[in-house]
Amino acid sequence: MSVPDRSIDPRLSSAAKKEFLEKGYELSSLAEICRAAGVTTGALYKRYEGKEALFSALVSDTIRDIEEQVAVIESTDLSKYTDRELYESLSMTPESIMQWMKILYEHKDGFTLLVRCSSGTRYRNFHHDWADKMNVLDYKYYMETRRRGMTDRELTMEEMHILTSAVWALYYEPFYHDFSWEQIERHAELMHAFINWPKALGLKKPKEE
Repeated sequence: MSVPDRSIDPRLSSAAKKEFLEKGYELSSLAEICRAAGVTTGALYKRYEGKEALFSALVSDTIRDIEEQVAVIESTDLSKYTDRELYESLSMTPESIMQWMKILYEHKDGFTLLVRCSSGTRYRNFHHDWADKMNVLDYKYYMETRRRGMTDRELTMEEMHILTSAVWALYYEPFYHDFSWEQIERHAELMHAFINWPKALGLKKPKEE
């Protein structure tokens, strides 16, 4: 009885990731991926239905982990926040920016595939879909400030979506340009200086508690 070659899966993943990152999904070739991995196309099709299934497998961990972070935020009971905690949660402090950057950088290849290389896959609208998801959360926090009288500014969900999309574009850019961690740290400082959520939302800074 022959012994299964357990090195095939990591070789395929490595070759596919390199091909997709260099050429993008649409220009990538399964034949080239198989050649680089040293496997037959038959071996590939025993594991994946096709090119998109292979791409999806490469980004699945990234999708799972960032959605887990969103689930934590979604489960937050804002009624237990003090006014100051609510204000600070909408202030995009350097610490909160870096918290997201660390999560994304831990999945640098997967996130880069999603934001730069996914045209032609079911993730082609990732930028828009992710902004939609985050906008729902941002609007939830904003509406809590409205309920508490912390702002008199009325924003529609559509207006908030434009702002949220612009903020997330700033998160995407370092991965478009293959930034090092040191460059990302500098970028986070610039993001903090550039974005002023409290001013955009008309938030009144709470008095010291």
